[in-house]
Amino acid sequence: MKIALYQGAGKPTKVDENLAIIQRQAASAADRGAALIIFPELFLTGYNIGQTVQELAEPADGPSSQKTAQIARESGIAILYGYPERLDKTVYNSALLIDRQGNARVNYRKTHLYGSYEKSYFMPGDTLLISELEDLKIGILICYDVEFPEAVRTLTNAGADFIAVPTALMKDYCRVAEHVVPARAYESEIFVAYVNRCGSEGDTTYCGRSCLMGPDGREILRADISEELLIADINQKAIAEERKTNPILKDIRPNLYMTPVKVV
Repeated sequence: MKIALYQGAGKPTKVDENLAIIQRQAASAADRGAALIIFPELFLTGYNIGQTVQELAEPADGPSSQKTAQIARESGIAILYGYPERLDKTVYNSALLIDRQGNARVNYRKTHLYGSYEKSYFMPGDTLLISELEDLKIGILICYDVEFPEAVRTLTNAGADFIAVPTALMKDYCRVAEHVVPARAYESEIFVAYVNRCGSEGDTTYCGRSCLMGPDGREILRADISEELLIADINQKAIAEERKTNPILKDIRPNLYMTPVKVV
């Protein structure tokens, strides 16, 4: 399957303008043969917008998701994008996957909230999810989630062959994109797409450096610090080939890790 990673700044608080960006980039990616396009964390509204993120929150089946479903149908491409989800009085930092027929496939709520900012405005989700899109089993994480190897390994053990990670990584933490994400791909022998923002919002500057890593931990795609639309094929055969030559998953000893550590 050919996938697209859109690294962009978006328009803070401008939902309609961000939907227009989704429409343009989805059409461009589809024209280049992509079956899926991934947008950054909270792309619909902006990330560093304070209380406004709660005011702009929508239900998973709200007007923006309906518009995105229309875009997916018209462009013939699946879309994964980040947005603030409202459920009654609760707001989640979520990512919604819509297939190319316009059907909502899975709505993931960020399970590991980063810092006081996110914890002030969002509730954490409590479920890891996999969705099958055509022949690809996709696990979804959001930004900070991928920094927990347990989350990636859990999705891998459940059958995922690709982890999609919408993110809003700030420039002071670029080491995550450069070092942590490749390690996650290598240690679980899985494809990982890390799709970041670029530019600035208020006092926050994002580092870009979006990437697609192969199951051997090597770069397939890597953006710089500005707006880019990156496209590449995910070949599931590469997973089997890597796992045949690298026995790390076979050599895991789960019972050992559950045994109390002996301190001497």
